[in-house]
Amino acid sequence: MGSSLDVLQGIDLTIDEGELVGIVGQSGAGKSTFLHCIGTLDVVSTGSLKLAGEELSTMSSAKLAGLRNRLIGFVFQFHHLLPEFNALENVMMPGLIQGRPRKELENQAMALLTEVGLEKRASHRPGELSGGEQQRVALARALVLEPKLLLADEPTGNLDSRTSDQIHELFFSINKTRGTTIVVVTHNMALADSMPRKVTLRDGRVLHDERRESGPYRNDSGPAATSEA
Repeated sequence: MGSSLDVLQGIDLTIDEGELVGIVGQSGAGKSTFLHCIGTLDVVSTGSLKLAGEELSTMSSAKLAGLRNRLIGFVFQFHHLLPEFNALENVMMPGLIQGRPRKELENQAMALLTEVGLEKRASHRPGELSGGEQQRVALARALVLEPKLLLADEPTGNLDSRTSDQIHELFFSINKTRGTTIVVVTHNMALADSMPRKVTLRDGRVLHDERRESGPYRNDSGPAATSEA
C-alpha cells in the first residue's frame, strides 16, 4: 500500500468576512494546498472546514461544486484565458456557462474591464495583451459572478514589479469598494506586509498570524482542522 502525505497539519484559522489576508511561506509550506482546501478544489481528510457557516468536509462533490460556483472566485498564477475569445468574452464566460442573459453579462463584463483599466482592450484576444493585462482580465473574470470570497494563488508570480504593484492595488480596491473577502498566496513579502493580515505557513502549520492593527503574535492554539499520518 502507498504511504500518505499530510501536507497541512493542525491548522486552526478563522478568516472573517471582508478580510484581506496574505499567505506566505517557503516553497512546500502548504500555501497552495491551504488555498485549494478553502476553495473546495482539494478535500480535507480530517478535521473541520467551514465556509459561510456551511461544513465543507461532509459535502458531496455536487454540493461543493454548487457552493464554489456561487461563493468563490479564483485567480491563478497562469491566467487560463481562452485564446480564441476576446477579453470581454473571457470575462463573460462563467456567466454564459451558467445561462445568464447575454446582454446583462456583456454590460457587467464591460464594467469590470473598466474597473481594472482595460475598457479599451475589450475586443483584444489574450495573445494581443501583455502579461499584466491578461492577469487583469482573469481578475475581472473571477469577479463576474460576484463572489463573496476571492482566492488568488501567486497572481503576480510571472509579472514585473511595476505590473505586480498594479495588480496588488486592484486587490486593495476590490476589498475596499466591494467588501470582498480576499486571500492571496504570494512570495512577494512587500505585498504581504502591506496587507491588514499576514499568515505565515511552515511545514503545513501556521507559524505566525500577524495583524497590522494589533501586531504579530505566535499562534499556539489547538487545532480545529487536523491531519494525522
